[in-house]
Amino acid sequence: MDNDITVFAGSAHPEFARRMCESLGVELQPARTTRFSNDCLQVQLEANCRRRDVYIVQPLVPPVQENLVELLLMLDAARGASATHVTAVIPHFSYARSDKKDASRISIGGRLVADLLVASGATRVITMALHSPQVHGFFSVPIDHLSAVPALANHFAGQGRDLSRTVVVSPDLGNAKVASQMADLLGVDVAAGSKRRMADDKVVIDSIVGEVAGCDVIVLDDEIANGGSIAELVRVLRERGVGTISVACTHGLFTGPALQRLAALDGVDEIVSTDTVPFPAAEPLPNMRTCSVTPLFAEAVRRTNRGESVSSLFDRPPAGVPAVE
Repeated sequence: MDNDITVFAGSAHPEFARRMCESLGVELQPARTTRFSNDCLQVQLEANCRRRDVYIVQPLVPPVQENLVELLLMLDAARGASATHVTAVIPHFSYARSDKKDASRISIGGRLVADLLVASGATRVITMALHSPQVHGFFSVPIDHLSAVPALANHFAGQGRDLSRTVVVSPDLGNAKVASQMADLLGVDVAAGSKRRMADDKVVIDSIVGEVAGCDVIVLDDEIANGGSIAELVRVLRERGVGTISVACTHGLFTGPALQRLAALDGVDEIVSTDTVPFPAAEPLPNMRTCSVTPLFAEAVRRTNRGESVSSLFDRPPAGVPAVE
């Protein structure tokens, strides 16, 4: 491995950074975050950054604002320590959901946070499964937007199951393109729910676009937060007379009542998420599985460091992906 790579982790998900470093064959370098008496954070990177290719690993997960400020301070510290390049590795960019002005006098938070990252010293961003394509354009520095779909598809294709009567179902039309990518990889059909969001924790799915009756389904979403969309979609699918149901997502946040909602769902074979975010403190459900994407991020870092193309990673994962736990 090239020896000028230096990786630091914020407080949000250090285990992800450690696994990524294991795949890279480098050591995770220490960083120290302290708090002043006035509640302000201070970050110190405890390894040399001068003329090095520095990567700061930090998903934006709860407490989001705390983790965001820590990331900004780490980027600024690396820039101030004369790093040659400073890449923000953000497995989950939660502010991507704030991608448009859909009400009067509100901020487009995704664009603002992108500007803050660049202003703090990020010369590149590596992330995964942004909420919508336009968020990519919020960044004024290069961004590598990875996808977990090939890894998730490998999981379902590698179980020896009969996929001949399987349909990949998106909870809404906005995610239908991503669901179509997974369906193409598996060689199956795709369908989508017609979803209306009534509030942050309440959705209504009026209909299913596509044929699902009598089929086994794989529900695919980019994120599961409180589980409201998945619970509603599973209810509607049951009414349509589907066979087995599996659920897959990239970012398994499982906030608030999510685990209780998912536990109450009838007949869901498995719930598969990646490790872009740390699992909540509560015990996972018996049917939950984790598909690691740290080798994919490690390969993106390796190719970035060597000046090689990253684009092929958007279509297929490197060797070693996925690992299901």
